Amino acid sequence: MRIITHTCPACGTIVAANELEDNRVMKCPGLDCQEVLHFEDLPENAREHFLENRDRYQI
Repeated sequence: MRIITHTCPACGTIVAANELEDNRVMKCPGLDCQEVLHFEDLPENAREHFLENRDRYQI
């Protein structure tokens, strides 16, 4: 299992890939940050790995 995350370019908040995949588009959870994050912001190989192994990333 790989740890797949995305860092908000505006504030540096780290978001887990499973949160991005679940919502596909979400407002950054960082305090006072209005950045919109997308599952597609993850590198293609990380998205593919996550989708192929989705059951391993369930919380």
